[in-house]
Amino acid sequence: MLTTDRLVLRPWETTDRGRAFDLYSQWEVARWLGREPRALAEPAEADDLIARFRSRCTPDGRHGVWAVEVRETGVIAGTLLLIPIPDGAGEIEIGWHFHPDSWGRGYATEAAAAVRDRALADGLTELYALVRPDNTRSAAVCHRLGMTPLGRTDRFYGTEMEAFRLAR
Repeated sequence: MLTTDRLVLRPWETTDRGRAFDLYSQWEVARWLGREPRALAEPAEADDLIARFRSRCTPDGRHGVWAVEVRETGVIAGTLLLIPIPDGAGEIEIGWHFHPDSWGRGYATEAAAAVRDRALADGLTELYALVRPDNTRSAAVCHRLGMTPLGRTDRFYGTEMEAFRLAR
């Protein structure tokens, strides 16, 4: 678990099913994710999603896909990830998916900065973010994190992405 002034980053739990479905059934969120973006259609699909997220969390807490909970309300604002890029050669990706009702509050930047800082303190020397073209909100978070734009690439996830890199 990782905390900031306003947020708690923790593993997704099966009891988070409703919020996971609400978040990932939003086309405004899903349109930016995966090779073939698709919003969840049934609440039961959230169970598989949570299981996948939990399977990406390492026992030492260095990598994972975590729920980002607002401390004051207990509401899950979104997801923050720090994972090896599936199609990569050892590169580590930092990423985020937030519910539209949590946009514009700085939660993505706050959560990502905390994960970035911990990853660098733990010895990671570089991080990548992969953002779909035209996803200006996520690109803005990359800039706020101090990441350098590398341009477009189709090297990862089988689709064209804007790549960003942060080196120690």
